[in-house]
Amino acid sequence: MKHFKRFAACCAAVACAAAMLLTAAGCQQQQEPYSPPEATPQVSKPTIAQEGVLRVGVNASNAPLAGQPSSSTKIVGIDVDMAAALADQLGLKLEVTDVGTEAASALSSGKVDLVMGVSKADSSATFWTSDTYLPTAVALFAQSSNSTVPTNTAATKIAAQVSSNSAWAVTNEYDDSTITTTDDLKSAFSSLQSGQVQYVAADAVVGTYVANNAGMDVHMVALMQSVGGYSVGVLDGNTQLKQAVSNALSALNSNGVAAVIQKKWLGQKMDLSSIKLTAGALSSSDSESDSKDSGKSDTAADTATTTDPVAAALAATTAGRNSSSTAASDSATTTTSTN
Repeated sequence: MKHFKRFAACCAAVACAAAMLLTAAGCQQQQEPYSPPEATPQVSKPTIAQEGVLRVGVNASNAPLAGQPSSSTKIVGIDVDMAAALADQLGLKLEVTDVGTEAASALSSGKVDLVMGVSKADSSATFWTSDTYLPTAVALFAQSSNSTVPTNTAATKIAAQVSSNSAWAVTNEYDDSTITTTDDLKSAFSSLQSGQVQYVAADAVVGTYVANNAGMDVHMVALMQSVGGYSVGVLDGNTQLKQAVSNALSALNSNGVAAVIQKKWLGQKMDLSSIKLTAGALSSSDSESDSKDSGKSDTAADTATTTDPVAAALAATTAGRNSSSTAASDSATTTTSTN
């Protein structure tokens, strides 16, 4: 009888252990990777031309908004990241196309649904433009944040990239002896650091990008024009897409995604609201019109990406649903075309 009880107890223990193993195995089988739920598309045909896909045009020769590093065929930049965030917000996949400076024709021909990097101050635009997602203006940079706003005196020395809108702004407001022109912005900032000049004039976004990539500690101390910025362009008759873009941009500004993208590329959120204007500052629209034939935009020397792991992780999360791109920070589904 004792042997039988001992045998029964052993059987019960074995059965219990087997049940626990089966339960554990069942748990392991259910441990699948997490996948975010598919978002419901906010717009569809004919508001967009291709079901489930947002086709976005950028100027791939306009770093840091968009550019192609020499080591890659992919287009990267602030505009690409913002396009990925917009597509994600609208529940769509992303397709990026280089349209160069032909934003209007790309929209009117139906090549893209929307374009990025449109100057809000450009009165010649033949399409609707959103509120700005990235503010900018011609700015004066100095080594100290306590530097005063320069006045038009013989002692004032300002460096600017040759034949640029910023150089035009300097000669428009200050005496000719004030300006020192350089071949590129990095050289202008080097002149600032060496003490050859007191200020550098540059587009606020491009100047911040170049200085940040070069590891230079500079500060914006004045603006030479009222604040404008970069917007999204949509055909004026596409009412539904205009409203969807407006809503999406508002969400990206309020939830901090736009600020994360700016910090990734520029090292900081682009906030120009508290920076003083120079005495002769123009409105951004006047400056855009007057300088259109007098110079060109400031240009960045390269399209190197930053390595902020937090920003990269957040940008990757934002781009999780966007086509085959691995992260909005470094890549996007890219269709390169020539016009």
